[in-house]
Parts: sequence; structure tokens; C-alpha cells
Amino acid sequence: MERRLLTEVLEKAAAERGCILVDLAFDDDDNVFTATIDREDGSIDIEDCEYVHRAVLSAFDRDIEDYAMTVTSVGIDGAEADKMLATVEK
Repeated sequence: MERRLLTEVLEKAAAERGCILVDLAFDDDDNVFTATIDREDGSIDIEDCEYVHRAVLSAFDRDIEDYAMTVTSVGIDGAEADKMLATVEK
């Protein structure tokens, strides 16, 4: 996955929710990543994370790119974010 394009998608989606991308961390194989978003007042909610997550899903074909991702916020770790996303209706 091209990091520049991924970063652009993440930054655009975050901005559409009034957020910013504060960190993008990759594992050693570059196919698993965690995007961390924040807002000036720190009021990130699950809908913000879900919106950014879905923007990436729309932009990249997981079967072709072979990636896994987590979108989280400052103060919420990846495991907690995954658990929260599992409760959101699709």
C-alpha cells in the first residue's frame, strides 16, 4: 500500500469530521497499521473513528492491498477501538 496515498485518504477523512491525523504507525511488514486521530477539544467519538475507517475501506481493496487497520484516538488503544467498532451496526 502506498503510504502517501493512504495518508492523504486518512487526512481528508479526518478533516471531514473536524479531526486531524496525529499518527500513522505500521507493523514490520507494512500491511498492518494503526491510524490515530484527534480533535482540538479531544472529543473523538466512535463515529469519527468509524468514518475514517470506512473512508480507507472505500479507497483501497483489501483483497488486493492485503492490509489490516485500526483507527483509534488519543487515549484509546487499538484493542479498545476494535471492541468499540464491533458494536457499531454495519
